[in-house]
Amino acid sequence: MLAFILHLLGAFMAIMNPIGNIPIFVSLVEEFNEKVRIKVAQKATLWAFILGSLFIWAGNFIFHFFGITLPAFRIAGGILVFLIAYNLLRGKTSRQHHPGEEEHEEADPDSIAITPLATPILTGPGTIATAMSFAAQRSSIYELIIIEAVFGFVCLLTYFCFVYGEAISARLGKTKIGVITRLMGLILAVIAVQMGIEGIKEAFYLASEITSK
Repeated sequence: MLAFILHLLGAFMAIMNPIGNIPIFVSLVEEFNEKVRIKVAQKATLWAFILGSLFIWAGNFIFHFFGITLPAFRIAGGILVFLIAYNLLRGKTSRQHHPGEEEHEEADPDSIAITPLATPILTGPGTIATAMSFAAQRSSIYELIIIEAVFGFVCLLTYFCFVYGEAISARLGKTKIGVITRLMGLILAVIAVQMGIEGIKEAFYLASEITSK
C-alpha cells in the first residue's frame, strides 16, 4: 500500500508539477493585489480537485458508457502523457498542458482561475488520463479514497506553491525550477512508458482470449 501511495504521489506531482507551474501562475496574476491572488489560487486548485475527483469516481462509468477498454485507454493515455513529459524534459510547455494567451480572458481573476489554471494547466488531459488509469484498475472504495486523498494533497501543495509563488521563485531561481521541471518530466516519461507497456500486455491478453474462444 505504501508503494501504491508513493506511485500515486510521484505520478500526480509529475503531471501537475506544482513548482514548475509557479512562473506561469505569477505571470497570470502579476497585475492583481495579494488578496485577489490568493482567491485565484483557491479557486484554481479547488476546481482542479473537483474535476479530477469527477474522473476518479466516474472513470469506470465513462469506460462502460463509451465502450472503452482499459488497455486502449492506457495506451492512448501513455502516449498523451509521454508527449507532455517530452516537452517538460526539453524545458518547454505543451499545447495539451498550457494554452496560448488567446485561450483565456485577460485581467479577469475568475476566468483565469478556471482556465487556464484549473484546466488545462492543473487538470488537463494528462492528469485526467493518469487519474482514470489508476481508478479503473482499482475496484474497492478504499483504494479510490486513497487516490482521491493523494490527488487532494497534491492540489493543496499546489495551492501553497501558488500563494508563496513569488518567494519560492525568487529563492529557487529559473535554473533550479528548470531542473525540477526536467526531473518531473523524466518521472512522467517513465510512468507514461509503464502505462503503455501495461496497456499493450493487456491488449494481447484480451486478443488471445477472444481468439481462443
